[in-house]
Amino acid sequence: MKSTFKILFYLKRNAPRKNGNVPIIGRITVDGKIAQISTKLEIHLGNWNTKSGKAVGRTAEIQQMNTLLEEIKASIHKIYHEQQRRDSNVTAEKIKNEFLGVAETRHNLLELFQRHNEDVKKLIGIDKSKATYQKYEVTRTHLTDFIKKRYNLSDISLKEINHLFITDFEVYLRTTRRCNSNTTAKFIQFFKHIIILAKNNGWIALDPFANYKIHFAKVDRGYLTQEEIEVIMNKQFAIKRLEKVRDIFVFSCFSGLAYIDAKNLRENNIRTSFDGGLWIMGKREKTGVNFNIPLLEVPKMILDKYKGSLPNNVVLPVLSNQKMNAYLKEIGDLCGIEKELTFHLARHSFATTIIF
Repeated sequence: MKSTFKILFYLKRNAPRKNGNVPIIGRITVDGKIAQISTKLEIHLGNWNTKSGKAVGRTAEIQQMNTLLEEIKASIHKIYHEQQRRDSNVTAEKIKNEFLGVAETRHNLLELFQRHNEDVKKLIGIDKSKATYQKYEVTRTHLTDFIKKRYNLSDISLKEINHLFITDFEVYLRTTRRCNSNTTAKFIQFFKHIIILAKNNGWIALDPFANYKIHFAKVDRGYLTQEEIEVIMNKQFAIKRLEKVRDIFVFSCFSGLAYIDAKNLRENNIRTSFDGGLWIMGKREKTGVNFNIPLLEVPKMILDKYKGSLPNNVVLPVLSNQKMNAYLKEIGDLCGIEKELTFHLARHSFATTIIF
């Protein structure tokens, strides 16, 4: 954002020294707001040109004084332009403080976000999941791009975050990033967590989210009927990758496991329980809650199909979530399923499979 900036020198005529000289004061003006600095220079009234803001005369002392004034002006100009580059809100007071060496402790949004994400990464497998870390990282990336695009800055002070910043970021996510309403709300939620962290540390006084409500739209994810699941199960695929994705999807339909939990399954998660039957036992990646699921005949057949063919005791050939969902759309088309197949739909269809 552009601002008006000016630096001039004048004499403080009401504070004469005993030798008759008066102090030379620097006046910094940004957007009509003024801050004054002492140049630690003084001059006789007769040797000063008010219009040019310079000393007049040909003596070496006068020339040296004008050189010092130019150096001060150049230094202040440099500070102004550097602050413009890194901060969306440049003030005369900030320029004055930096010139005088009074360092303002700056806490920037992306810097704090990066530090937070590094801490989350260290906690993966302890009380944070890799998926949570990745979501925070994507949010930080979107904020980085937004700040660069909207403000032409590499970072922004936490004190500059206001209601307008949040709503502008929301618009950016919906338009430039083409996120749906709930994905946008989720990114805003992760962003809000960082702002709460800043407020709790006393780095901002007011909560910019105070009058902002995060809205999640109600979504009917639906489920597959018994007939639709049977169509998918009985479909013959000429392409091996589609067969594998179908098998894993069906496994989830009969176990209710989320994508990441199916991906994390190992041989030691398949155990014989007190009833003598096989059970799937483990801990949910998302919540850390234990799960104990009876291993039904259909998912058991799928596990047997891939037994011993995968490394590191992995029991299912699970691809990335993105690829799984892309191939599931293809499977849906080939099977004539009108509903949009996603891996999450398998969890919602779990209840249907109980009556098989």
